[in-house]
This record gives sequence, structure tokens and C-alpha cells, in this order.
Amino acid sequence: MTFLELLSPARDLECGKAAIDHGADAVYIGARRFGARASVGNSIEDIEQLCTYAHRYAAKVYVTVNTIVYDGELDDTRELLEQLAAVGVDAVIVQDMAVASMVEGMGLHASTQTDNRTVEKVRWLRDAGFSRTVLARELSAEEIAKIHSQVPDMPLEVFVHGALCVSYSGLCYASQHCFKRSANRGECAQFCRLAFDLVDSDNKLIERNRYLLSLKDMNQSANLAKLIEAGASSFKIEGRLKDATYVKNVTAAYSQLLDDYISKHPDKYRRASLGRCNYSFEPNLHKTFNRGFTSYFLEGRRPDIFSPDTPKAIGEYVGKVKEIRGASFNVAGVATFANGDGLCFINDSNQLEGFRVNRAEGNRLYPLKMPRTLKAGMPLYRNNDQEFERQLSKNSSERRIPVAMYLSETDSGFVLEASVSGFVSVKTKIEAEHQSAQKPPRENIVRQLTKLGGTTYECTDVKMPANFNWFIPSSVLSTMKRDVVEQLDEAISAKRLVPEVPSEGLRHASGLQRYGKYTYLHNVANAVADDYYSSCGLTGLNPAYELNPADTALLMQCRHCLRYALGACSKRLGNTAKPEWKEPLYLVSADGRRFRLEFDCRNCQMNVYNDN
Repeated sequence: MTFLELLSPARDLECGKAAIDHGADAVYIGARRFGARASVGNSIEDIEQLCTYAHRYAAKVYVTVNTIVYDGELDDTRELLEQLAAVGVDAVIVQDMAVASMVEGMGLHASTQTDNRTVEKVRWLRDAGFSRTVLARELSAEEIAKIHSQVPDMPLEVFVHGALCVSYSGLCYASQHCFKRSANRGECAQFCRLAFDLVDSDNKLIERNRYLLSLKDMNQSANLAKLIEAGASSFKIEGRLKDATYVKNVTAAYSQLLDDYISKHPDKYRRASLGRCNYSFEPNLHKTFNRGFTSYFLEGRRPDIFSPDTPKAIGEYVGKVKEIRGASFNVAGVATFANGDGLCFINDSNQLEGFRVNRAEGNRLYPLKMPRTLKAGMPLYRNNDQEFERQLSKNSSERRIPVAMYLSETDSGFVLEASVSGFVSVKTKIEAEHQSAQKPPRENIVRQLTKLGGTTYECTDVKMPANFNWFIPSSVLSTMKRDVVEQLDEAISAKRLVPEVPSEGLRHASGLQRYGKYTYLHNVANAVADDYYSSCGLTGLNPAYELNPADTALLMQCRHCLRYALGACSKRLGNTAKPEWKEPLYLVSADGRRFRLEFDCRNCQMNVYNDN
């Protein structure tokens, strides 16, 4: 049996609970320091509360400790890890080998920040003592399957939804270079969401003021089967900066998809936690924040992965502008609208414009301020759906664990057994006089035992021996029921369907490949990590870029390629016509900084260098 895990983001305790309520098998959250989203740290007390809440469903909590750390921070890191283990965290997600060497009593997951895109790297991580690898977002289903087939004992986690970094994770130094804010320290300033001019070596303008590095958002909702069959077992939703409504909607959508897939293969797969959800809304991935969707490289290279017109949320397509009349217009389409909806469109200058609907009368809309550039025939998008947000602002899901109960008699009383199929079974006995029932007791017993109130359970089956005909007072049934519920709570909280393998520290492992001449790409920021890599055969590494910026540095390595996106790739597109530009090409930012592009066709990637 293969267990499938839906892993959701938690900006804070509220989001973490919402994720569990809406079907997550695990959540990942940042602590007060050393997480790759420095702006969303959480206290140990809140993380402990989240662990208690998640463990009621045998769900897990992972904490991101996935920044590189400096020598002076090692003691604080060790203290944090000890606190996380003490409050019941299941695993930590790690980039820095010094941090990994300190983890005890929790699972050890290799963050995508460790650049996990080859069989060799995943095998090395396994040999080093990691219990899970978070793969690079750029991998195809074929590449994932190859890794799984050659390292079958390493659980693989893949991203399925949310924002995309244009550079391979862990290998982006543009934010540090331009703004002194390190992506490897959780402070990314989103360099890739800026507008650039694209010029050639003669300074000929090719593209003006376009968002050439800004990718659409990932959406693999149509490809879960491919990912499962490729060997992935954990499916990660990106979004630790997102609010609870985003978490609710996206978690519910993917939870339903996983359940649907498992229902077709019940003998092969099951969910990695307990409980089923009853939603009061219809999940819709297009209704929450998105920059347009892409399946990225899952099925190979595609031309439509980036969003050059805007880095902002565009939302769902709702129709075309039909007719403009004074301060209002109507929409050709089937969407319904509400007062307060946020709408947007791409104007004739290829810029995203947004406005708020002040009043909606059917498909005739009255904006708060009529956009001057709006024209008939323009496609219209909704990036804020007031009615949908209203639904999600309330309690929008109930998650309950199905329980079967079996009541029988003993020589001196009765015994009640409660079981969660294939996981735990508990029982309680009570001394009580056997009194024959004056009328069939089954109906009353079933009614009493299935009243589980505000617990996490729902009783789906009550069984008794065929000849059971005893009268049992309701107070006795209530006592027995309360006892088995308390035992279930304790038993479920104490175990997982897929136990984490507690780390015993890093092991020395050979086979790790060097990053050519750019050895700062190993992100070695402290002496412990440097010593560890040396023990694995990698000596003479340069310090992390944050500690020793290179003059002419490789700032990004991207599978996204502008030569391909602009239709000038001879290798992939068969385009034999020579481009009307002279390479190398350069990205030029609004403040005049220049970044040289290198098209590494052998590795099918685009490299971005500092050229100032």
C-alpha cells in the first residue's frame, strides 16, 4: 500500500488549522527564524498548538529551517531544533548541512533549496541520512520517474501548485546582488517579478519593459495521476505567504482530486492521514490568487510558462466586454458578478489594469471608476470574487474520522470497542447488571453511540451480536462512549500512518558532484558545513555568495529560456533562421543594471550573469 500525502502551507496557526480542516495530510510552517520566508515566523507555542491539532487526524507538521546559517547563529539554530522536537514536530525541512547535522528526534527532509534535480543528488541525500527529498519544480514526469526507479527507497515530494521561481531553487543570487536580500536567507526581493528591457550586444532593443523572468503559477491539478505514477508520494502546495482563504480553497481542490484517484485504485493507494471532509463550498482553483496557470516542464518544454505582461494576479477569465455605455458596460459570458468584485484586463500597452465593481446588475457592471482604456471585445478577468471570499470567510469544512463501534456483553457487564479501519482499535469495559430489554434496544443504542458531538469522529457503523437484547441506561452508554473517544484521541495522536524516521545526524557520503568553477553554489556559510563537505570529498569550496560576492557572478540558472520563448531555439523548435540580434543578449532593469544571458544549449538552460 502506498500512502499519498497532500502537503499544505501554513503562514500561521490559523492557516495551519484551516489546511488540516480542508483535507491536508501534512502542513509546513516557519518558526521564528531560519525559514525561507523570513516575514512569516511563528512562535514555538503556536507550532505546538498546530502539532496537537494536526495529530488528532494523524496528520503531520513540518517546520522549515531551510536557510543557510552563519557561524554565529549555530547555537541558536541548535536550540530551536531542540524546541521543535520537544513540541512534537514530525520533521524539519533543511538546506544547510550544518543544520541537518543537528537534527535529532525528527524526520530530515532535503529542501528544494538543496537543488535536487538528478539521480546522483537524490542518491547522495539518501546516503547522507535524509528521509525525504523535495524535488526541483522544473522536473518532468519522466525525470521524476527516473529518479524514483533508481533511488526507490527515497520518498519524493513534488510541488503541484503555486508560485514558481525562475531560477533553480537555492541557486538564485540576484536578490542578494541587487538588494542585499538573500533568497537563501529567506529575504527574497522577487527580482524575477521586475520589468526589463531585452537588448543585444549592439544595444538593439528587442523587448521593452516586459516581465521576461516572471513565470505563471504552477497548476498540476490535471496531472496528479502522472505524478503519482512517476513515483511521487507527497504533493506540495506553495504559499506560506498566502492567507487562509487561499489555503482552504487550494487544499480542498487537491484533496478531492487525490480522493478521486485513490477511489479508482483502493488496493494500491490510501491517504496519509485520517478523516474525510464535508465542504460548504465548491473548490475552484481559478478563484484564488494566480498569475495564470502552467504545468511548467512536467510534460517537457512549453512556450507558455511565463507572463510577460504582468507579475500580478490575473485570476479567472469571466468573459469579454460587450458594450460600453457611459459609466457602465456589460459582459458577454456566463459568469455572475457581485458588488465589490475585483476585475482586470490587459490594455493596449500590454499592462494589467484593475478596477472594482461598485454595482452589478446581472451582467451590466458599474465600476467605482470607469477605466479609460477599457474597450469592447477585451477579455476580462476576475482576481477577487466577493461571493467566493464570503463563503470561505466562514467555517467552510468539517473533517471527521469514520469510526466503527462494536458493543457486546461480558459475564459481568459490557464491552465497547471502537476502531478506525486499518489503523487503531480501542475498547472499554464496564461492570453493569444484565437486564433484559422490554423492547428491541438496537435503535436506542445506535442513536446514543452515534452522537459524537464536537469530537473529530463520526460513527459510521454500530454492530452488536445477533441475540443482543439487553437494556443499557443512556448514562452507561455515554460513559463508555466518552472513554473510547478519549482512548482514540490518545492512540491516534501518538502514531502516524506513515511514521517519520528520526534523524540520527548526517552520515558521510560520497558521490556529490561539484558545481564546476562556481563552488559558491554549494552555499557554504559556516565552518560546520565546510567541514562536512570536505569529509565527503568536496574540498576547496568557496564561501557562500552572501559572504563573498563574486565580481562577475552567475546569479541564476533557469530552465526557462528566452531564446526558446521568443521562437529562436534551433534545438527545440527546429528554427534554422538566424535571429535578428547579435548575442550575447542582456536584460536591463529600470535602474540601468545589466545582466548578461548565456544560453547553455547542452544543458538546455539559460544562465543569468551580473554584467555591471
